[in-house]
This record gives sequence, structure tokens and C-alpha cells, in this order.
Amino acid sequence: MALDEAMLIMAAEQNVTLVRLYSWNQPSVSFGRNQRCTGVYDAERCDALGVPAVRRLTGGRALVHGRELTYAVAAPTAAAPSLRGGYEAINVVLLDALRSLGVPATVSVPTLRTPSPGLAPCFETPSGGELVVGGRKLVGSAQHRGAEAFVQHGSMLLHDDQGMLSDLALVPLPPVPPPATLHEWLGDDHSVATVAMAVEQAVRRASPGGIVVGTDDIITAHHVETAASRYRDPRWTWRR
Repeated sequence: MALDEAMLIMAAEQNVTLVRLYSWNQPSVSFGRNQRCTGVYDAERCDALGVPAVRRLTGGRALVHGRELTYAVAAPTAAAPSLRGGYEAINVVLLDALRSLGVPATVSVPTLRTPSPGLAPCFETPSGGELVVGGRKLVGSAQHRGAEAFVQHGSMLLHDDQGMLSDLALVPLPPVPPPATLHEWLGDDHSVATVAMAVEQAVRRASPGGIVVGTDDIITAHHVETAASRYRDPRWTWRR
């Protein structure tokens, strides 16, 4: 999460668009920026089950990061002046990547109801503009916009690990239909690395030479450490 925030700062300072692709070495849970966790999830239960918890810079609801590819995009606001414009521009690239793999993903139809950051997990139902397969959410995304830049990150599920949220909760969570997964369409022949390569190639097709597809070492240590001190602090993670 600190690296994603550092990308936001770099996009504003250097007027550059950056893309970072990463995975997780153990199941972890992230909470939306304004989501209520007090009385819903429990730090001691997360620790006992060995599931690290963090609160995101972006909004939305809780999700488990496990067997997935996570993408992060940071860009100047001029590249996509509106929240919807940012989602739409990134969706074009993600759809290209997914379809190149043979996954028939589509964009969900907008509804009048915007999910609030309540008890329901992130993958409960797709919001308008999210990527789905057969009506089930495949990619969960969230965006944060600053004055000069925005950052969007999201989870592309290879397998469904969202059931772990019930083990971390202190109260019963709303029943959630299983999300779509890449494994359903790709089987065991495609790894996180394969999906990451497809996304990277789609980025380069969309903007040859115009976007930095980077790794952690392109992000300055100062920005990362400044942000990391907050994300490591339980007072941030469990602040509400």
C-alpha cells in the first residue's frame, strides 16, 4: 500500500503515468479507507490466523488478497480528469489483457445504487463499470484522486479466497455469491506471471513508450518510507 501511495506522489511530481503489477506471499486482508472495522473485524483474530491486515488509501470494502494479480496505476489527473474517466481508461487495457487470454470479460452496467463501505465484502456484487464474467465480479478496483494525480489499484482473482473474510469477522457477514475467477477460464496452465505478462503487453499496446511499467525499485525510498510508517501503524488500520 505504501508503494501504491508513493506512485501517486511520483505521478504528481514527475507528471508521469506508472503501472505496477504484484502478488502476495501470504493471504492478507485490506479494508477501504473509510470502512468501519470496529466491532466487525478483529486484529487479534487476524493475528491468530496469520492474516496481515492493512487499510487502503482507496475506498471500497474489505477483501482478501491471496491468489491474485494486483495492479496499480498512478497518473496525473489530466490523463483522466474524472473518476469515471480513470476507470474507463484502465478498463480498456484490462479488457484487452483478459480477452487476449481468452477470458470473456465485460464491463458491468451502472446501477443507481453505489455500495456503501459497510459489512458486505468487496466481491459481494459488481458496481457499475467493474469487470465481470457472466455477471460475477472478476476484478475489484478502487481509486483515490488527489489534486494533481490519482491512483487506482485492483485485484484480478485467479482463485476465490474471499471466504476467509468470515473467519476474520466478529459478526456474520452478508452471504456473498462466489466471484468469477481466472482459473475457471484458464485452468492450471496460467500463473500469476502469465496474467501479468498479458497485462503488461496490453499496457504497451495502449501506450507504446508512454507509460512506465515499473517494479518497486523505480519508486523512491523516501516516499515509500513516509507512507509505510502510517500503513504499519495499527491506529491507521483499526482507526474506525
